[in-house]
Amino acid sequence: MSHMPLLQAASLPADAIEVGRIADAWGIKGWFKVHAFSSAPDALFAAKNWFLLPSEKGAKQFTGTVILPVKQARFHSDTVVATSPEVADRNAAEALRGARIFVAREHFPKTDDGEFYWVDLLGLSVVNREGVALGVVTDLMSTGPQTVLVLGYEVEGKEQERLIPFVDAYVDSVDLATKLIVADWQPDY
Repeated sequence: MSHMPLLQAASLPADAIEVGRIADAWGIKGWFKVHAFSSAPDALFAAKNWFLLPSEKGAKQFTGTVILPVKQARFHSDTVVATSPEVADRNAAEALRGARIFVAREHFPKTDDGEFYWVDLLGLSVVNREGVALGVVTDLMSTGPQTVLVLGYEVEGKEQERLIPFVDAYVDSVDLATKLIVADWQPDY
């Protein structure tokens, strides 16, 4: 029998970004495992409050957005584990299983020049050097050595997809202010 911890209702900050999910209970003292979406989950470690939303599917232990105060979050082997003063035991931790974790953008480390968070690239328009529209970034995927931009565009009313490696050889510039990426790419590639 899982006992949902008493968590305060909250509004999701406008700049909140989904960074992971609560995977399962860890141990008997209320710790829980976190499935982090990044291999370097610095924002998870920096934020003292996580915003939780219920899982999209399965049983829902809560509705709306709640705040989970975080006492500690750290790596244990290759897993992120965390604890909260509001999660007293294993049952309470199990009740949070599947919850989606959001963190306010202010907790993300600053990026270096030429570095971008994936979330910042979503929705950007991509044009080639001649100004021909190639599509809008709908997703990104990691192929191991490089990241690939997934662009959505339409041809005769049919949704299409175009893939462009997100590397200096093909991407000339990224301007977050104007929401534009210029790429050395032709529409027929």
